[in-house]
Amino acid sequence: MNAEELLERYAAGDRDFRNVDLRFAKLTGAILNDIDLSGAMLEIAGLNNVTLHNATLRGASLAGANLTNADLSGADLSEADLSAAILMRAKLDNAKFKGTNLRWASLVNATPADVNLRDAQLDRTIMPCGSPSSVQT
Repeated sequence: MNAEELLERYAAGDRDFRNVDLRFAKLTGAILNDIDLSGAMLEIAGLNNVTLHNATLRGASLAGANLTNADLSGADLSEADLSAAILMRAKLDNAKFKGTNLRWASLVNATPADVNLRDAQLDRTIMPCGSPSSVQT
């Protein structure tokens, strides 16, 4: 599947995109609320300015993805791999990151209100204030 097909199917009402392979896809500015991308492969994907309200990305691989200015409010990213992902200025209100790999990710200027980071891997994560996390996991 490619980005265009996903957007067409989403526009037609489909929300189930579990385990899709969208590595390197460009979905800049897409509005994909309530989508299920559990287990999806989104490595190095261009997801800047994307809106993913209440999306399910459990176990998805977003390593190295660009999520600058993304709105992930209410999204479930539990057990996802966001290592080295860029989440600068991302809206993370009420997002779930339980057990998520955020090693080397950048959260500079992100807005993480009421975020669940329980059991998240935060080694060398650049936190919203710009300081590196020294958490060892």
